[in-house]
Amino acid sequence: MTPKTFKIKSFGCQMNVYDGERMAELLGEQGMSAAPEGEDADLVVLNTCHIREKAADKAYSDVGRLRREDGSKPLVALAGCVAQAEGAEARKRSQLIDIVVGPQAYHRLPEMVAEAARGGRPVDTDMPAISKFDALPKRRRANPSSFLSVQEGCDKFCTYCVVPYTRGAEISRPWNDIVDEARALIDVGAREIVLLGQNVNAWAHEGRGLADLIRALNELTGLERIRYTTSHPADMNDDLIAAHGDVEKLMPYLHLPVQSGSNRILKAMNRSHTADTYLRILEKMRAARPDIALSGDFIVGFPGECEEDFKATLNIVDEVRYASAYSFKYSPRPGTPAAVMEDQIPRELMEERLERLHDRIGEHQLAFNRSKVGTETQILVERKGKRAGQMIGRTPWLQSVHVEVDAQPGEIVNVTLVAAGPNSMSGAIAEKVAA
Repeated sequence: MTPKTFKIKSFGCQMNVYDGERMAELLGEQGMSAAPEGEDADLVVLNTCHIREKAADKAYSDVGRLRREDGSKPLVALAGCVAQAEGAEARKRSQLIDIVVGPQAYHRLPEMVAEAARGGRPVDTDMPAISKFDALPKRRRANPSSFLSVQEGCDKFCTYCVVPYTRGAEISRPWNDIVDEARALIDVGAREIVLLGQNVNAWAHEGRGLADLIRALNELTGLERIRYTTSHPADMNDDLIAAHGDVEKLMPYLHLPVQSGSNRILKAMNRSHTADTYLRILEKMRAARPDIALSGDFIVGFPGECEEDFKATLNIVDEVRYASAYSFKYSPRPGTPAAVMEDQIPRELMEERLERLHDRIGEHQLAFNRSKVGTETQILVERKGKRAGQMIGRTPWLQSVHVEVDAQPGEIVNVTLVAAGPNSMSGAIAEKVAA
């Protein structure tokens, strides 16, 4: 029977969130509707992440929980990077999976659902050029802050990372396609657009780079804020740095992963930067935009990491003073060079180092938030808070702010930041800003 309702659960990165939104639009174009919260769906799509073992295991656990008490189950689609990495082999881990579709083939999801409804077991993990975007419907809904994919894939081949194998080579979407999608998002309510890519600052089209694209989007009426993620130090050029100083709508926030403060470990990771070249990039960025909030990614316990290497990571955290950062234990991924390296680090040692790193990052994050207390700024209201009359919005520095205000998602309001915690801030309302 052809499904009438669906649920999509996305794991991992912002790119998966974007892909999940586009799959929902595709299914909606076929007359399907999202199942209400708490109700069973006829089709469940698990949009998976393969970057860490835990995320992949969680996806399979969720598949197992889809069997109902009466023994029935919905149609189950395994999508995303786990699907790409494992293909038809995914069914050996779970016979409940009906559809396997990779991240470059999800534009075929409606026809694959129709095939599965007829009893088929379709698999598509092809990696064509970025043609899927031509098959996606026009954007018909948007969040106040909306994702827009501009680049996919990676050519960097860091030794720990599966992205080149699951997302393919770096490919940039054409200029006009991106601008058209941005306009469509604005038309249906987006006030902020976050440009996405595995290496978003590698985006290039017909001699133009990401800074040129950002400057063009800056001219779009109705768009108030621009962000981009995730960047690679190798593609952080001077033109893009300069854009942070002269493009009004580009927010003072940069997520630039370093992964380790140890040059020896960076070399083993096949990262193209050193700790010093990374810090020089951030010096230029702070010169262009002195109030920039900096964010990063860290991996602890990479094969061969000794205490001296880990202390170098703590040192770079102290030098940069990150406003926020993400840190993870190294997770060996099948097929990557690091998975077969000698000197794999014991899990207990990784956990101990991760806790120390979390504590150090947390100190700087709290210090950054406290430095903004008393600041008058604007927040983009995104959703309701837990208390009556409370709304939650984001500052230009991406801090989450709780404020008592009569406003709707998508409105921009003036606030004074009055209190800071490690993960959020409190604001006092000043006035709304006209849309």
